Amino acid sequence: MLDIKEVLSVSLILFSVIDILGSIPIIINLRKKVGHIQSEKATLAAGLLMIAFLLAGKSILNLFGIGVEDFAIAGALIIFAVGAEMILGIELFKPDPEAGSGASIVPIAFPLIAGAGTLTTILTLKAEFQQLNIAIGILLNLIFVYAVLKSTTWLESKLGKTGLDVLRRIFGIILLSIAVKIFKSNAFPINIG
Repeated sequence: MLDIKEVLSVSLILFSVIDILGSIPIIINLRKKVGHIQSEKATLAAGLLMIAFLLAGKSILNLFGIGVEDFAIAGALIIFAVGAEMILGIELFKPDPEAGSGASIVPIAFPLIAGAGTLTTILTLKAEFQQLNIAIGILLNLIFVYAVLKSTTWLESKLGKTGLDVLRRIFGIILLSIAVKIFKSNAFPINIG
């Protein structure tokens, strides 16, 4: 049953986990490497991943013999690599001229938008909220994500080269911290009891 309060709660939780605003420097950096980011494709791919996890997340992981923790650690490693690239000015994700729009899917749709943190959060939300309200919260976040992806050129012109460089390094450190946190909490879970 539709519950506006649940939709708002889910939307805010997912907004903070997805953190598309914090990913702006990464997206701009990737766009410079590959030339063009297909916002529609990235948003659609992320949405499909999130809905798939909403409907059958644990079953999908179990099918491959993967636990939620394993999935989160893999996502943390990719996030760590992207953060290191931003801070150190190195190139780990090399553009593939034959891949075309591949950068729209990896690493934008996964793991930046629908990463391990987002997908495990969706699995966690299922225990507390109605599936319909979670789906609406996902949709609202995807609309915002799409708007941000479409406006990166405008944002880049407003921030300038120096502003982008500072933001890229700050968010690189934040990404490294998030990656370490996800890794620690899933590789070394605290068992009380």
